[in-house]
Amino acid sequence: MKNYAYIRVSSLDQNESRQLRAMAELAIPKGNIYIDKQSGKDFNRYNYQKLLQRLMPGDLLYILSIDRLGRNYREIQNQWRYLTEERQIDICVIDMPLLDTRRYKDLLGTFISDLVLQVLSFVAESERDNIRKRQAQGIAAAKARGTRFGRPEAKIPKNFKQLVNKWRNNKLTCEEILQTCQISKATFYRRVREMEIS
Repeated sequence: MKNYAYIRVSSLDQNESRQLRAMAELAIPKGNIYIDKQSGKDFNRYNYQKLLQRLMPGDLLYILSIDRLGRNYREIQNQWRYLTEERQIDICVIDMPLLDTRRYKDLLGTFISDLVLQVLSFVAESERDNIRKRQAQGIAAAKARGTRFGRPEAKIPKNFKQLVNKWRNNKLTCEEILQTCQISKATFYRRVREMEIS
């Protein structure tokens, strides 16, 4: 029997140190700790899949909290059953002692674990939905304040209208204008359309 740990943060700029500290306290070897910096919406994660290849019946998998395993209600339920029933490994959710498959092997214990798992996986998915809503609200608020997203808009020279007139009269090519203005072809045609509308 070997002990493993799975750690997940949602993005590259998030820090996994809190989870690593928890695993260090359990003396899990570094080679048995798998870390993904990826969304918890599904289980198509590189290091999680590598971990699955190493797990053998009787092994123990530690995770700090159920939302580190995933954030999709059905997927968490399915993965839990796959790991515990098909792969025959034990799982210990550190911050939720009721979710420790080593302890509650009788019918009542299994029922309580299943119930807690359902509630926590529901909460994990709800939090994922709330995060998305908060992000959308934050973006909308930033746009309302005038914050622009994406690449900065290309600067157009003051004589752009004259250059376009020369282009229309075949005195300049589009490529010459692009080079002079240091803009892309898409920006050029978009600005020409805007001039026609205004």
